[in-house]
Amino acid sequence: MTDIQIAQATKMEHINEIAKKLGLTENDIEQYGKYKAKVNLSVLEERKDKPNGKLILVTAITPTPAGEGKSTVTIGLTQALNKMGKLSAAAIREPSLGPVFGMKGGAAGGGYSQVVPMEDINLHFTGDLHAIGAAHNLVAACIDNHLNSGNELRIDITKINWKRVLDMNDRALRDIVIGLGGKANGYPRQSSFQITVGSEIMAILCLSNSITELKEKIKNIVFATSLDGKLLRVGDLKIEGAVAALLKEAIKPNLVQTLEHTPVFIHGGPFANIAHGCNSILATKMALKLTDYVVTEAGFAADLGAEKFIDIKCRLGGLTPNAAVIVATVRALKHHGNGDLVKGMENLDKHIENITKKYKLPLVVAINKFVTDTEEETKYIEEYCAKLGVEVSLCEVWAKGGEGGKDLAEKVLKAIDNNKTKFDYFYPAELTVREKIEKICKEIYGADGVVFGPATKKVFDTIEAEGLNHLPVCMSKTQKSISDNAALLGRPTGFKVTINELRLAVGAGFVIAMAGDIIDMPGLPKKPSAEVIDIDEKGTISGLF
Repeated sequence: MTDIQIAQATKMEHINEIAKKLGLTENDIEQYGKYKAKVNLSVLEERKDKPNGKLILVTAITPTPAGEGKSTVTIGLTQALNKMGKLSAAAIREPSLGPVFGMKGGAAGGGYSQVVPMEDINLHFTGDLHAIGAAHNLVAACIDNHLNSGNELRIDITKINWKRVLDMNDRALRDIVIGLGGKANGYPRQSSFQITVGSEIMAILCLSNSITELKEKIKNIVFATSLDGKLLRVGDLKIEGAVAALLKEAIKPNLVQTLEHTPVFIHGGPFANIAHGCNSILATKMALKLTDYVVTEAGFAADLGAEKFIDIKCRLGGLTPNAAVIVATVRALKHHGNGDLVKGMENLDKHIENITKKYKLPLVVAINKFVTDTEEETKYIEEYCAKLGVEVSLCEVWAKGGEGGKDLAEKVLKAIDNNKTKFDYFYPAELTVREKIEKICKEIYGADGVVFGPATKKVFDTIEAEGLNHLPVCMSKTQKSISDNAALLGRPTGFKVTINELRLAVGAGFVIAMAGDIIDMPGLPKKPSAEVIDIDEKGTISGLF
């Protein structure tokens, strides 16, 4: 059976019943039909003195293009914990329509470890991404209206960095000219679109602790530079209140359920290359107040996703992770060894080193089992990890749901209980932005050094002049390699990372360091998933995954 067939065969519980498991009443939620709900932010305030549950991060080795099943393991582990009598919830990102209709697929797990209603979650869900797109494009419209109305702020049209957004893969919008057709249609200039999940407003929504903070962060967004060299912010346009108003409902976390009726918070979905790639702070904090264990994930592997989870999300949200899980697959390890499993173990080795020695978190390696894996292959991984003193679990959550993740759950609980290390961020805030980039590249990626392109000098000067060196760094690089070169598999050595560009995401609260050519408006493949997705007369969707 396909994922969607498995999901459609499941009898879901009413969302009120899922809320009750968390101690929530009907007054605490706003229903979106029978199986989805928004949770009111008052829930957090009312439970502010309640101790937090334990926070478990699921990350992975460097993935193949198909991914290694972080979401599936996240959901499976949550189901397993609940089967063992531990009140647990997952906190994950919302899928983007671009990958859904493109190639990669959604972000709601798979097999018997997925979240439902699957079709709703992977399509429009509760409308959060549409609201974020409208808020982002309101800023864009106001910028061009300001230009057309006299340009009082003296905006330099060659230095407007605020693009428009669309939650779809559409490469034709990467480089466009707007305002054609005369003065009535605006001021002609070159511009572009990015995918909605790459919007700074998406990152802001996920890093805000309240509507007040959301509005303040929106106010601080730098959208351009003036002809006088001054940074121009959304607050200069006096529209931060209107932009925040569009996000009134979107800021509330969404509550749904797994196939085994365990609670899941799905909220926010920042682009894991351009932004920090984690679900919202509000959803994570809410889950921590309502359960004993929260399982969350960060986009891509431990070098990229886990580092940003710790140094951006945890730092800005005041969160303390209690353990980590690295998801590994035989196919990915062979990929990194050019077909040789033994050689490919170098990639896992580096990620284990980063989690245990750099991030100082107790760790369990989860082998996400595929039917094509041989017993000899999985046994080799288990023995390899044992030699490193790392717990490892053969995870069968895709095929068996929570039952297939009980061993993993037991080992994660043991790792939390036996932990003797004290969590800290990877780098101190006092380092300069340049020093933070160098520390990440050298120690997390294993680079020999960093080459800063000529375009970064002026931005470094601005960071110094504006007093922004305290901001964390959001690394933007390929997910296909620990290095910045997608062709370097395994555990690369003898390379330098090239930073071509620095972007100021002052509203979100970080500086983006662009390594390599990361595209913020993906394109569709030759045969997109859109060709096989269909709907019948009864409204039943097929071909989604």
